[in-house]
Amino acid sequence: MKQAGVKIDGVIYSLDGDIGHNVFLEEFLAFIERKGWSYGGESYQIDEENRQINDIDS
Repeated sequence: MKQAGVKIDGVIYSLDGDIGHNVFLEEFLAFIERKGWSYGGESYQIDEENRQINDIDS
């Protein structure tokens, strides 16, 4: 049986300032795990011009 899933390709910004990459991943993965789902992929932090930047949590 084939399994269907959802591919995410987008950017998330906070209305209250910056989102740290590590903080976002912790919250995102907690949500995924609470649902009994799994996630595989990559992520990185970007600026407002969509350029990759170092993690601001570091």
